[in-house]
Parts: sequence; C-alpha cells; structure tokens
Amino acid sequence: MDVLSTIDTFAWIFWLLLILVFLVIEMLTVELTFLMLALGGIVGLVADLGGAPLWLQVIIAATAAIALVVFLRPRMLQRLQRSADTRPSNVEALLGLEGEVLMTVSRVAGQVKLANGDVWTARCDGDTRLHPGAHIEVARIDGATAVVRARGQETTS
Repeated sequence: MDVLSTIDTFAWIFWLLLILVFLVIEMLTVELTFLMLALGGIVGLVADLGGAPLWLQVIIAATAAIALVVFLRPRMLQRLQRSADTRPSNVEALLGLEGEVLMTVSRVAGQVKLANGDVWTARCDGDTRLHPGAHIEVARIDGATAVVRARGQETTS
C-alpha cells in the first residue's frame, strides 16, 4: 500500500483530530472563529465519509469554513452582544443617582445616603452647602467621595 492511499484511508482520523483541536482552541478563546473552522472540518469529514478524494475534501472543508467565518460568525457575534447586559455598573451606575444628605455637605466634607442604600462621604463643588434632609443627586465620583449637587441643579464642569 502506498503513502497516498494510506493517507486517503485514514483521512477521517485527521478530520476528527482537526475538529477536536479547533474545538479546544475555541473553548479557550471564545471568539467563534475556531468554531467555524471546526464546522468546516465536520463538512470535510462528511465529504471523506461520502467517498470524495482527499484534495476535494480539503477544498470543500476550506470553502465551508471560509463561508461560515464570513457569513455566520458576524451574525452569531451580534446575537451574543445583543444579549449582553447594557445596564451601567460601578461608578457609571452611581452618576445621576438620587439621595439624601445625612450630614451637612460642604466643599470639604459631608455624608449622603444614596437611593441604592449606600452611605457615601460627599462634597459639593464651589461654596454650596447642603443641609441634612436635602435631596441630592450624584454629579461625579472622585475616588471614594461622591461629588453631589442639589437635585435638579446643573453642574458647570
């Protein structure tokens, strides 16, 4: 038995190994490119099981993989990103959040309780003073201090 017929006989093993390698890489990267290549490998395996010659199997698998990467992958990525949580988090979630002054807030110090239940050290820009019970909203966060303003007041920064 010559080398080419041996390769042709055991090509299905090559396809299975290639599919397995692509799937492992996809699990590590999660970018869907290697998933498309693995699907192209499955098409090549089906062509082998259908009796196609090796050169045709490679062409069919490559064509299928390229078509999947170009046409299916962008749609899948778009669908995955569409279902992502778009709510603001961390500091962005605090901006504009309303609250109430607990201790007088000046340009140096103060304390507020936000609508989410968090108690923050706070300060105001300028010479404004906010007294306990005043309703405020968060203008920005400076480190661990909330810079607040009276609710409905615009900032100039």
